[in-house]
Amino acid sequence: MAIKLKPLGDRVLIKPAEPKEVVKGGIIIPDSAKEKPMQGEVVATGKGALNKKGERLPMDVKVGDIVLYGKYAGSEIKIDDEKYIIMHQDDIYGILG
Repeated sequence: MAIKLKPLGDRVLIKPAEPKEVVKGGIIIPDSAKEKPMQGEVVATGKGALNKKGERLPMDVKVGDIVLYGKYAGSEIKIDDEKYIIMHQDDIYGILG
């Protein structure tokens, strides 16, 4: 699947992981009450930020990385009925694996 969005600068486009179905005592938790996942897969990255000298800084993440990010990081967007989050690379806490 080709993404129709190319992030600029040090921004990263992430496909959030699906929230896990949580069942406690036989009660199914509705989607509206599920906690927002804080991990996802990087599907596109920008070229990197520029430093004061105009040199491009390399990105720390690449397409395919599974990353952890802040609960309220980035902005949710929808592309072809799929939910994504776009955020600055600095909002990513780490790479899993």
